[in-house]
Amino acid sequence: MFRKIMAGLLAFVLSFSAFADAVLTSARGDIRANNVPVTVNQQIASGTTVTTGPDAQAVLRFDDGQGVVLNQNTEFRIVDYRYTAAAPQQDRSVFDLLRGAARFVTGAMGRRNQQALQVRAPQATIGVRGTDFMLAIVNPLYISVLEGAVAASNGAGTAVFSAGSLGTVATATTLATTTTAVPAAASAAFGSMQSVVISGAATTVASGTATGAGAATGTIGGVGLGAVAAIAVVAGLLAIAASKEDNNPPATTTHH
Repeated sequence: MFRKIMAGLLAFVLSFSAFADAVLTSARGDIRANNVPVTVNQQIASGTTVTTGPDAQAVLRFDDGQGVVLNQNTEFRIVDYRYTAAAPQQDRSVFDLLRGAARFVTGAMGRRNQQALQVRAPQATIGVRGTDFMLAIVNPLYISVLEGAVAASNGAGTAVFSAGSLGTVATATTLATTTTAVPAAASAAFGSMQSVVISGAATTVASGTATGAGAATGTIGGVGLGAVAAIAVVAGLLAIAASKEDNNPPATTTHH
């Protein structure tokens, strides 16, 4: 019976560890996930809302290699993220930028299934086409495309912006248009996020410290070290239980 209980616990820990979709690879200032403070190398699950405080900045690294930089005073929700290396048809990456500014650098998912990626802002939904781009909500929404292209869609239609272009979307019922200038708040946000280095497994926030996504307190094969430790404990308990059962066979009763 004990072995069955521990086996069930092991299965639970394994299933729980699969819920982690991103890792906070670098951070500066107050970063919170569902209003709980988080630290570098902590895992972030789908369905989580991440917020940054004043003068804060965070970088998230997703399972497919996608990078997201969150600027200060930003609210960002991971609505639905699903990535399986062997099943591109199941890809899903939907984010909500509710306020503030963010930069998005696509990973494997963006290269193999572009239709799976969406970034939703109050003014428009941004369709990603294998790219590196930034958004800033300062009423209206501003778009800066560094590489590739994005499509901004809302009730008024769809507008496509290519690398090097700036766009703006006034409202959810106004078609996105190109622009030649952005206000100071958006310009400052773009400049801060563009200075963030996103390459390989390491990311560096502006004026921060480079942190590898696979650092000692990070992940192993996509499973958090906390979950790995828990699995190891459960495995050890299972081994002890098995040993006890082998050395102490069930008692039998002889009837006369």
